[in-house]
Amino acid sequence: MFNEQTFFDTLSDETRRRLLVLLMKEGELCVCELFCALATSQPKVSRHLGVMREAGLLGVRREGTWVFYRMHPQLPLWAYRVLEALVQGTASSAAYAEDTGRLEAMANRPARCCT
Repeated sequence: MFNEQTFFDTLSDETRRRLLVLLMKEGELCVCELFCALATSQPKVSRHLGVMREAGLLGVRREGTWVFYRMHPQLPLWAYRVLEALVQGTASSAAYAEDTGRLEAMANRPARCCT
Protein backbone atom coordinates (compact mmCIF):
# COMPACT_ATOMS: atom_id res chain seq x y z
CA MET A 1 0.00 0.00 0.00
CA PHE A 2 1.28 3.46 -0.90
CA ASN A 3 2.09 5.62 2.14
CA GLU A 4 1.93 9.42 1.89
CA GLN A 5 4.39 9.98 4.74
CA THR A 6 6.96 7.69 3.12
CA PHE A 7 6.46 9.50 -0.19
CA PHE A 8 7.27 12.90 1.30
CA ASP A 9 10.11 11.48 3.39
CA THR A 10 11.59 10.13 0.16
CA LEU A 11 11.42 13.59 -1.40
CA SER A 12 13.36 15.09 1.51
CA ASP A 13 16.69 13.90 0.06
CA GLU A 14 18.33 15.91 -2.74
CA THR A 15 19.89 12.87 -4.43
CA ARG A 16 16.52 11.16 -4.62
CA ARG A 17 14.89 14.32 -5.99
CA ARG A 18 17.57 14.53 -8.70
CA LEU A 19 17.01 10.87 -9.61
CA LEU A 20 13.25 11.34 -9.73
CA VAL A 21 13.52 14.38 -11.98
CA LEU A 22 15.67 12.42 -14.44
CA LEU A 23 13.26 9.49 -14.41
CA MET A 24 10.26 11.77 -14.87
CA LYS A 25 11.96 13.43 -17.85
CA GLU A 26 13.35 10.29 -19.49
CA GLY A 27 10.73 7.67 -18.62
CA GLU A 28 13.20 4.88 -17.95
CA LEU A 29 16.92 4.82 -17.21
CA CYS A 30 19.54 2.22 -16.40
CA VAL A 31 21.42 2.43 -13.10
CA CYS A 32 24.63 3.17 -15.06
CA GLU A 33 22.95 6.17 -16.71
CA LEU A 34 21.77 7.47 -13.36
CA PHE A 35 25.12 7.35 -11.59
CA CYS A 36 26.79 8.90 -14.65
CA ALA A 37 24.21 11.71 -14.74
CA LEU A 38 24.64 12.47 -11.04
CA ALA A 39 28.44 12.05 -11.20
CA THR A 40 28.35 9.91 -8.08
CA SER A 41 29.10 6.33 -7.12
CA GLN A 42 27.02 3.36 -8.19
CA PRO A 43 26.50 2.12 -4.58
CA LYS A 44 25.12 5.52 -3.53
CA VAL A 45 22.70 5.65 -6.46
CA SER A 46 21.64 2.03 -5.95
CA ARG A 47 20.97 2.67 -2.25
CA HIS A 48 18.71 5.64 -3.08
CA LEU A 49 16.95 3.70 -5.85
CA GLY A 50 16.27 0.92 -3.34
CA VAL A 51 14.70 3.38 -0.90
CA MET A 52 12.43 4.73 -3.65
CA ARG A 53 11.54 1.25 -4.89
CA GLU A 54 10.59 0.15 -1.35
CA ALA A 55 8.52 3.32 -0.95
CA GLY A 56 6.51 2.35 -4.04
CA LEU A 57 7.73 5.17 -6.28
CA LEU A 58 9.73 3.10 -8.75
CA GLY A 59 9.32 0.01 -10.84
CA VAL A 60 12.29 -2.05 -12.00
CA ARG A 61 12.98 -4.08 -15.13
CA ARG A 62 15.97 -6.32 -15.78
CA GLU A 63 17.32 -6.93 -19.23
CA GLY A 64 20.39 -9.16 -19.16
CA THR A 65 22.95 -7.39 -16.97
CA TRP A 66 21.10 -4.05 -17.19
CA VAL A 67 18.70 -2.86 -14.48
CA PHE A 68 16.24 -0.19 -15.59
CA TYR A 69 14.11 2.01 -13.35
CA ARG A 70 10.96 3.95 -14.12
CA MET A 71 8.12 5.51 -12.19
CA HIS A 72 5.87 2.86 -10.68
CA PRO A 73 2.87 2.33 -12.99
CA GLN A 74 0.45 2.39 -10.03
CA LEU A 75 1.75 5.61 -8.52
CA PRO A 76 -1.28 7.61 -7.32
CA LEU A 77 -2.24 10.50 -9.57
CA TRP A 78 -1.73 13.08 -6.80
CA ALA A 79 1.85 11.81 -6.23
CA TYR A 80 2.57 11.91 -9.95
CA ARG A 81 1.35 15.53 -10.02
CA VAL A 82 3.66 16.42 -7.13
CA LEU A 83 6.56 14.94 -9.11
CA GLU A 84 5.52 16.86 -12.24
CA ALA A 85 5.60 20.05 -10.14
CA LEU A 86 9.07 19.06 -8.91
CA VAL A 87 10.27 18.76 -12.52
CA GLN A 88 8.79 22.15 -13.40
CA GLY A 89 10.20 23.73 -10.26
CA THR A 90 13.73 22.54 -11.02
CA ALA A 91 13.72 23.58 -14.67
CA SER A 92 15.97 26.58 -14.06
CA SER A 93 18.24 24.89 -11.51
CA ALA A 94 21.89 24.56 -12.55
CA ALA A 95 22.38 21.25 -10.71
CA TYR A 96 19.46 19.58 -12.46
CA ALA A 97 20.57 20.96 -15.84
CA GLU A 98 24.06 19.56 -15.23
CA ASP A 99 22.56 16.13 -14.50
CA THR A 100 20.69 16.23 -17.80
CA GLY A 101 23.80 17.43 -19.65
CA ARG A 102 25.94 14.60 -18.26
CA LEU A 103 23.26 12.08 -19.21
CA GLU A 104 23.03 13.42 -22.77
CA ALA A 105 26.83 13.38 -23.10
CA MET A 106 27.19 9.81 -21.81
CA ALA A 107 28.89 7.50 -24.28
CA ASN A 108 27.72 3.91 -24.74
CA ARG A 109 24.29 4.34 -23.20
CA PRO A 110 22.41 1.03 -23.06
CA ALA A 111 19.96 0.45 -25.88
CA ARG A 112 16.35 -0.15 -24.93
CA CYS A 113 14.39 -2.71 -26.84
CA CYS A 114 11.42 -2.77 -24.51
CA THR A 115 10.72 0.78 -23.26
